[in-house]
Amino acid sequence: MNTGIIGYGSMGKMLLEKFSENGLAPENLYVFNRTESKLAGVDKKATVCLSSKELAARCDIIFLCVLPSAIKAVLEDVRTEVKEGCLLVSLNGSVTFEQMGRLIMHKMAKVIPSVTAEIDQSQTLVCYNELTDEGDRKTLEQLLGCIGNVIELPEKEMGMGSELVSCMPGFIASVFDVICRAAGKHMGIPYDQVIRMVLNTMCATGELMLKKEMSFDEVVNRVATKGGITEEGTRVIYEQFPDTADMLFEKTLAKRKLTAERAGEYFR
Repeated sequence: MNTGIIGYGSMGKMLLEKFSENGLAPENLYVFNRTESKLAGVDKKATVCLSSKELAARCDIIFLCVLPSAIKAVLEDVRTEVKEGCLLVSLNGSVTFEQMGRLIMHKMAKVIPSVTAEIDQSQTLVCYNELTDEGDRKTLEQLLGCIGNVIELPEKEMGMGSELVSCMPGFIASVFDVICRAAGKHMGIPYDQVIRMVLNTMCATGELMLKKEMSFDEVVNRVATKGGITEEGTRVIYEQFPDTADMLFEKTLAKRKLTAERAGEYFR
């Protein structure tokens, strides 16, 4: 099976690196980028194509790692060359199957990885159009397994799903940045040590919950003894943070809707 990547930005580069590390040979891994100079040195890991048409004619699965403004042009360019059984995979959640289907009726999937793919721990979201079958799903999930877990969702749930896995590292980092800065005001130890203490505790807490199958309530009750210090802190969080969390998702989902509307304009 030949795998192709169109677009060599951050996502295209990450996928190529991971696929190569996971054993895909250069003769089975193809890449095309509009700016050829960005592909300098890539020929040691993949076969560099001179056009998207050339790549489409050779590949059995093609990852479209381009901006919404470029997807239409790419689909128009490759639609006469795409193999009958090829799976087209878009890494842009803003463009719908219906919009892409206006240009080419073909097997399609959408994939939303997380930045944690860099350490092979992505919670990667996937959805498929109605032309795909079980074989397509297995092929894609096996390929993406090298960057972490694969979670299939309906297309309509990909937006909120993205908030929970793709956006969440940014949300988590910003929340704990605020916590560390607040803690630093009350401590004399170096700030980088504060960060390491919090990050290691955060990671260990997540691992504890997953391994022991503990709920959030169980962890809180385990640590926050009645009348104790932790109980005082958790009370503040449960009283004050819900409004912030609600606002976070209201703002991000509104922005996601606007982004999807703008992406749709490219297909008119």
